[in-house]
Amino acid sequence: MKPFNKIATIGAAALALCFTATSCSSILDEQPRSSYSIEMFGTEQGVKGGITSMYAHLRYIYGNAYYFNMCETGTDEYTYGQSADNNFKSADMYEGAPLLKGNQSNCDVLWNNAFPNINTCNGVIKYGEEMKLSPALIAEAYFFRAFDYFQLVQVFGGVPMDLGSGELQFCQTPYRKSVRNTVAEVYSKCILPDFEKAVNDLPDQARVEGGVTKTAARLFLSKAYLTYAWWLKNPKNIPTYPDCQRQDPLGKTAAQYFQLAYDTAMDAINAPGKTSKGETFGLLDNFYDVNEGSNDRNREILLYADHTEKNELYNGSSLTWGNGGGADNFAGWMGTWNYTVVGAKNDKGEVFAPLLRVATQSYGRPWIRMAPTHRVFKEIFYDKVNDSRYDATFTTVLRGNWNRGGNKTAYATINGTNIPVNEPILKFLNEDPTETITYPADDFSHVGAGTIPSENCWVVSPSEISRLKFPTNWKLVTYREDTGSGTGSPNAANTRPFNIAKFSELYLIAAEAAVEGATTKDKTAYDLVCELRKRAGKWRFSNAEQKVVDKDHSTAVVVATPQTIDLKYILDERAREFFGEGYRWFDLVRTQMWEELANEYTICGAGPTDRKAETFKRVIKPGHYLRPIPQGQLDGMEMTPEEKKAYQNPQYQDL
Repeated sequence: MKPFNKIATIGAAALALCFTATSCSSILDEQPRSSYSIEMFGTEQGVKGGITSMYAHLRYIYGNAYYFNMCETGTDEYTYGQSADNNFKSADMYEGAPLLKGNQSNCDVLWNNAFPNINTCNGVIKYGEEMKLSPALIAEAYFFRAFDYFQLVQVFGGVPMDLGSGELQFCQTPYRKSVRNTVAEVYSKCILPDFEKAVNDLPDQARVEGGVTKTAARLFLSKAYLTYAWWLKNPKNIPTYPDCQRQDPLGKTAAQYFQLAYDTAMDAINAPGKTSKGETFGLLDNFYDVNEGSNDRNREILLYADHTEKNELYNGSSLTWGNGGGADNFAGWMGTWNYTVVGAKNDKGEVFAPLLRVATQSYGRPWIRMAPTHRVFKEIFYDKVNDSRYDATFTTVLRGNWNRGGNKTAYATINGTNIPVNEPILKFLNEDPTETITYPADDFSHVGAGTIPSENCWVVSPSEISRLKFPTNWKLVTYREDTGSGTGSPNAANTRPFNIAKFSELYLIAAEAAVEGATTKDKTAYDLVCELRKRAGKWRFSNAEQKVVDKDHSTAVVVATPQTIDLKYILDERAREFFGEGYRWFDLVRTQMWEELANEYTICGAGPTDRKAETFKRVIKPGHYLRPIPQGQLDGMEMTPEEKKAYQNPQYQDL
């Protein structure tokens, strides 16, 4: 773990990339260099290289499973899974969990990658403006500086804006001192003005594929307004650090910022801009298409950390094996259970494994570190018939694929039925069945699954979802074009882009601001939520059935929407729209609903036959609303022990 004051100069070769844009590439072209000197940074080519490195740095944060863990585990979406280590158990914060500390919080992933990038942004702004380069180009640096500071403030509270050469100034030499600014200072001096400048100067149409636009800037500006409004309002008296009064140095109130959040989000919805290919940003017709692998980089995605299976250099990591580090996109492994242990009987009556690890979106590489809670299946996704988002979020049916490994077995046998290849081997049922589930005495399913008369395969009811077996988050799993009819490269890190921001979030940002009192000029909170719910009712493809469907349940989904939208409903709707994408901890912390919605959860145990749900209590204290400053940062600073202790967030100062 490297502290920012030792690496915040522009010498990180891994992020030092030279920019050239091509219209046919699906990823920003990058030419790594063995060194990146200050002299080169003072050239137009160097400035453009610095801008490209800003996109590259996203890969080291988004898709990193350990940082993803801190964004999801411990919320009402996820708890720890059967194979979890203390990284995941400490994040879960259940009674008796290992304490979350600065030396293993995994938030150093954000800290150690954001600060070097912030210094790169400072350099691009300094030299780019001196050379009078295009304001639209320099606006990308303003966007990413605000973006990184916005993430840092939400996670750690107040953070330093002086990296050694003055506030928001480019630092060329290592600096081993540090002073944290307050949250209000970082918002008022950097986050808000930088995003505002980005909105003003960025183009409506993306410069390159995946490049930031006015629309992306408006999304993050509206979200920053919203988050800052909540910070000023502070309804549950959550402490901040460094300690300061909850007053805006710019003189605005929480109500004014809620209004700005609504207005800015609506501006983006009403003037959506275009992708580099000329497509208008906006909602896709079907929710399924947003996260389907062959449709990645679609017009609903405003920002992503890019990868590619075409070229290992541009992918940023190996195309054939993933070690779970660096720029690997391996977040999807964490919430994938080990379906490969499931057993069935072959045509000779012998038990065999009908489910192979395959590099396709319904399977992928299982690590079993994170498991969804029962609330996800029983409360959040309460409508699995009309609302397509459950089906387009989870892999609930696993189909026999033993032939992909060369196994010539004619069929698998379960429940007295012969099952051919590509037919269901195991189903997670939508609801607890009225039929009695029968469990074979020898448990040749190997995972404690059972059978019911109406199904020919193994079944698991929602009440039996456990730390061992659970529906996989389909949205994050591997998709590759080179898998063919074999198993492909299922152990490689995911070569798909990791989505960071979606156009759909604009609707829920505006709706949340409206619920908190913003005057609605165009659409009410109800109108905005119904736009997404109407889309959710339209089915184009069924994941569970693996076939094209043409069903329109939009009227039923809208009719089920309450006329009065409250904050909890907004949060549940955000979970339905963005489940398991790294939003949830931020959502619960922003609204100060973390303890209320996630202070306890229900799930079954980690053994194959653990089918009795247990309730676990969590210890969520006000001080936990900030994560610990990474220990590596503290160790690298030339400060007294007392100063280092004071630098750490209060909840963790004595750990």
